[in-house]
Amino acid sequence: MNTVSQLEQAFDEVVDAIAGPGIGIFPRFLDEAQVTALRQDFAALPPWQLTPAGIGREQTHHTNERIRTDKTRWLEADSPAQRDYQTLMAGLQQQMNRQLFMGLKDYECHYALYQAGDFYKKHLDAFRGRGNRRLTTVVYLNEHWQDDDGGELLVYPEKGKAVLHRVRPEAGTLVCFLSELFPHEVLPARRERLSIAGWFRIDDPLAPALLP
Repeated sequence: MNTVSQLEQAFDEVVDAIAGPGIGIFPRFLDEAQVTALRQDFAALPPWQLTPAGIGREQTHHTNERIRTDKTRWLEADSPAQRDYQTLMAGLQQQMNRQLFMGLKDYECHYALYQAGDFYKKHLDAFRGRGNRRLTTVVYLNEHWQDDDGGELLVYPEKGKAVLHRVRPEAGTLVCFLSELFPHEVLPARRERLSIAGWFRIDDPLAPALLP
């Protein structure tokens, strides 16, 4: 497991990235033991708990296989691995608020399973002034991922069509970015692809949440 000093350094690196370009990619954010625990936790879930991911907001929430085809399961702190992960994210939230005064109030996250051929078309996690998601996190749990396995995360600038980052979904890697600024998509995978997608929220009851 990562030591306290290693975690503090990792948190500081994420804070610096969000304070600067607004996005950062951090290999080995989770160590091997953490990845293994989360993979085992996911494997123990009954298949019926995985549901097709949806798009839209509240009453307009629906599934659309032309936009995304992954399946998800929310983390509800009902296992040691889930609680450990959410405690880790709480530590990151604390550092974000302490150093950047972001006003992050809570964190929600889910497992996202992409089977061979699954994808998620280009989208934003939140729209400026219209949602309370402020900071997106994605952590990958895929061991021995190869270039020809596909499934990369493509991140685009706020304006423009050129790819800003192309991220291979390797085990332990964290991607963190401002939810309102970076459109992104998941390319079709050629093997099973597992991640935890999460969002830090602010307390904004007047702005409806963007559902996953």
